[in-house]
Amino acid sequence: MKKRILGFIRIIRPINGLMMSLAVFVGAWLSINVPVSPHLLYKLLLGALTAFTLSGASMAINDYCDYEIDKINEPDRPLPSGIVKLEESLLLAAAMVLIGLVASSLINLKTLLLALISIVASTTYAFRGKQTGLLGNMLVSFCVAIPFIYGSLIVSDTIDLKILLFSVMAFLSNTGREVTKGIVDVSGDRAKNIRTVAVVHGEKVAAATASAMILSAVLLSAVPPVINIVSTWFIPFVAVTDAGFILSSAMLIRNPTRQNAKRIKSLILACMLMGMIAFIAGK
Repeated sequence: MKKRILGFIRIIRPINGLMMSLAVFVGAWLSINVPVSPHLLYKLLLGALTAFTLSGASMAINDYCDYEIDKINEPDRPLPSGIVKLEESLLLAAAMVLIGLVASSLINLKTLLLALISIVASTTYAFRGKQTGLLGNMLVSFCVAIPFIYGSLIVSDTIDLKILLFSVMAFLSNTGREVTKGIVDVSGDRAKNIRTVAVVHGEKVAAATASAMILSAVLLSAVPPVINIVSTWFIPFVAVTDAGFILSSAMLIRNPTRQNAKRIKSLILACMLMGMIAFIAGK
């Protein structure tokens, strides 16, 4: 029983869900101009719940669609190992989608619409977009960028420049991470005709593509302080973030192997978290 419970937890990737929830708070923090009332806090918690559950649902749906691939790439995952049944992953996803959409509907219509767009996009990726390679990677990154805009819409009727810039940076860096993950999964993807950059063009081109995306985010991070929309506290945190991104890119280009890419995708995720902290500090 314990193993099955842990299997369900592993499927929804709670760390990813918590980061999506944090992204909602970051989006709200960057947009808020009024004191946080109990009612506003209630809406923010509903937003965090939406982000967590829809992220978990998309992870479960993705694992369902990746069942055959994961039997090659990741045989120890809950579905290919048999700890969790295929139909159970879909039931879990359906329950989490329901919770997320109900929570979103209790905030406002704009957030409900954005939540619907997000789950449609992530489901489209899992069933169809994955086969398209880079386009599919961008679809995933679109879903990663949405929570910042979602958080902004909880506290404001408009989306300001800070939110747009940070969303684009999240989109670019996560696209780089998704391309890097393609290097990790190249064996299973090739067997199932998943046309990632690594499968179609090779690991070296995939490493260069991922690095180009990540370094584009680094260049864009210079814009907020230049146009004076963040405080000076933004600079030291974003400097650490950028250093991590640059190091990740250099390591990936130097050694675009599966094992190295697996380490680097985790490093990129840590850098993305630091990037969120930079924007919180720079409010």
